[in-house]
Amino acid sequence: MLRSWVVGAPEANDFIGPPISDYVLYTSKVWSYDVTGLLNFTMTSPRMDRRAGDESMYINAPVFDIKSKKPGVPDWSGNAPFGWVNKSGTLMRLDGPMYMHRPAFVQSLTGTLSPMATLCTSNVTGWPKENRMQTADPATMTQGATVMNGVGMRASLNDNHMELLNDVHGVLYSSQNNATAKSVDCRSIVDAASARKDG
Repeated sequence: MLRSWVVGAPEANDFIGPPISDYVLYTSKVWSYDVTGLLNFTMTSPRMDRRAGDESMYINAPVFDIKSKKPGVPDWSGNAPFGWVNKSGTLMRLDGPMYMHRPAFVQSLTGTLSPMATLCTSNVTGWPKENRMQTADPATMTQGATVMNGVGMRASLNDNHMELLNDVHGVLYSSQNNATAKSVDCRSIVDAASARKDG
C-alpha cells in the first residue's frame, strides 16, 4: 500500500492489436483444398502473423480467389483490410469492408451472357472448404445492371446462391435486358450512399 502511494498505480497496458506471434510471414500465399482434395481457395497477403496460442493466422490486406466448381464459370476474386483463419483452415473472418467480383461469362448450356457480378459488404464469416460465407452487415449485390441491397447475407458460392436476409430492395432487369445493359459495380453504389450520409 505504501509502495503504491509512493510509486503510483502501474501503467495501463493500452496495446491494441493481434496477440503475440510466434512467427510472421511476409508476402505470403495460402492454398486451401476442399474435402475432396480440389483447390478451393487461394489468398495472398503482405503480412501474416501466426498466433502462438492456437496457431491461427492474422492477415493484413488479404487478396483472395474462390475457385468455381462449375466448368466455364469464372472464379470470384476479392479483398478486405484484415482477415483471420483458424489452424485447420475451416473458419475464416474478413474484417472491415469486403469487395468481391466475378467477370462476365457465356453460359455453356444456353450460350447467353452472364454479366459481371459484384458484392460489397463487411465483417464476413466464411467456411473456405465449403465455399460458404455470411454477414449480419449491409450488403449490396450487383449482376449487370441489376442491383440488390439488404441487411444480412448468406452465400453458397458452389451453386452461385446468394441470399439477402432483411430490408431487401433493388432494381431488377430481365435476363435479356441485363445482358446488354451497362454493368454496375457495387463500389460506386456504396460510395454514393456514403457521400449522401456524410453530406
